[in-house]
Amino acid sequence: MPGGLRDTVRQELIARQLDEQIAGRYPVGQRLRILDAGMGQGTQALRLARAGHTVTGLEADPELLKAARDSLATEPAGIRERVRLIEGDGRETGVHFLPGSFDIVLCHGVLMYADEPDALLAGLARMLAPGGLLSLVVRNAEALAMRPGLAGDWSGALSAFDSDVYEDGAGAKVRADRLDALTSTLAGIAAPLHAWYGVRVFTDGIPGDLGLPAADELERLLAAEDRAGRTDPYRRIAGLLHLCGVRG
Repeated sequence: MPGGLRDTVRQELIARQLDEQIAGRYPVGQRLRILDAGMGQGTQALRLARAGHTVTGLEADPELLKAARDSLATEPAGIRERVRLIEGDGRETGVHFLPGSFDIVLCHGVLMYADEPDALLAGLARMLAPGGLLSLVVRNAEALAMRPGLAGDWSGALSAFDSDVYEDGAGAKVRADRLDALTSTLAGIAAPLHAWYGVRVFTDGIPGDLGLPAADELERLLAAEDRAGRTDPYRRIAGLLHLCGVRG
């Protein structure tokens, strides 16, 4: 559920990692042009707009787009003016935007649903200005056995070792991705891998409706997840991978 522990860990870790990449590439205070392709309810888009950036959100699901618009409507006018929301998906970037229009492109939790993931990524990379950052969050195929294994589902764990398919929260069969394959893809679209992180090393298998612990306990949990997501071998068994490519 939005606001539950699993979602909070995901969004907070990705935010910290993305902020680290932005701080390492751009001067403090520079207002960036950001595209969030498949923005969902707009969590990262609104956070980045609050930080002073100009954000365009692209979302194909009408219900998620409405949720993002409702959230945006509660923000101060100065933030609302920095956000543009468009109904559409990442395959349509060439229809809406000129190549090189953005400093940063986000594609979080989208690739697993794409019929032609390489083409999607190539289109998103074309939207980046030279030196721009592509932020990609995917399900980690190399860790698909972790969740059923830790739950004691040995048949599920055994079958997951040789699979790149998993069930999402709605029960749909979707694709997971492998770090080596995506590294090759990013190099091929002229946005080679610059940095990568694990997301949800310890908490990927917790129930989706589990609420938040007390604030001090949550901070310790996030600190442990943050460190694990940057440290081998832990980050390699994270439920999600956050890859950052840089446009040549």
